Amino acid sequence: MKFLKGLALSVLSLLLFLSLSVFGLVLTLNYTILNPDFVASEVDRLDGCALAEEALSQQIPGDEPYITEALDNTFAELEPWLKEQVNSNINSSYDYLLGKSEGLTLSLPMQPVADALKGNIREAILNTPPPELAGMPPAAVEMYLEEVSRQIDEMLPPSFELDLLSISPEVRAQLEQAREIIGYVQLGYKALIGLILLLVGLIILINREVRSSTRSLGTTFLISGASGYAGAIIVPNLVQPQLVQLGLPTQIQGWLPQLISDFVTPLQMLGIGLMAGGIVLIIVSFVYKPRQPSF
Repeated sequence: MKFLKGLALSVLSLLLFLSLSVFGLVLTLNYTILNPDFVASEVDRLDGCALAEEALSQQIPGDEPYITEALDNTFAELEPWLKEQVNSNINSSYDYLLGKSEGLTLSLPMQPVADALKGNIREAILNTPPPELAGMPPAAVEMYLEEVSRQIDEMLPPSFELDLLSISPEVRAQLEQAREIIGYVQLGYKALIGLILLLVGLIILINREVRSSTRSLGTTFLISGASGYAGAIIVPNLVQPQLVQLGLPTQIQGWLPQLISDFVTPLQMLGIGLMAGGIVLIIVSFVYKPRQPSF
């Protein structure tokens, strides 16, 4: 009987350890990649406005100083608005991926960008006219500004739109597959919580006394927590050197280490919590004194 009891406890403890390990990974996904707030904060830390400014500067003709000044002023003015637009599109994307919405529509109106850019170019040129406009009559300068405005309107569409009908069937199929996988992850998250509670209950039921139950559970929690915490420390140190070899832009290289650190933070917190809980349970197993039977 003792052999069967010990075997059952060993199997249950192993299953509990594996369940806690998988739960740590699923928990990390839920609090990072599958969390629109996390994604929005990381995109904000990347400074998407600077990247957008760099991309737009490649479409604007000419390398005059006033172009650079106008771009800087434009994105400084529109930064809060651009962040709001990015966050709105991130939330719309996750509503679709998380199954809260059956449609996917992303949009970024470009008219505010075009209007602000034209206004800042006008101001920069009027304040510091380029050499080719020096001494020219106001009418000629105005014609030049109108031509610049026309070119900007031609380069920037009224808005960038993306929906399920505008993407290829292959990409649409991949999105549907991603929705299914995310659904399984969310279901697995809830199922793992139930499984962990069931395994804990079975271990307590088989032990039938406080000291052995707390010691068994405490040991499993401590080992699982230490393993998860160690993994959260080791993985970034292994991944970061590999990222340097990819030849990514300097701005992204500076952003990725913090992203990786933020990504493993939930796993670290879970590991610390499990280790603390395990230590407390082990201490209880040693200090707890069972009630003596009275005669």
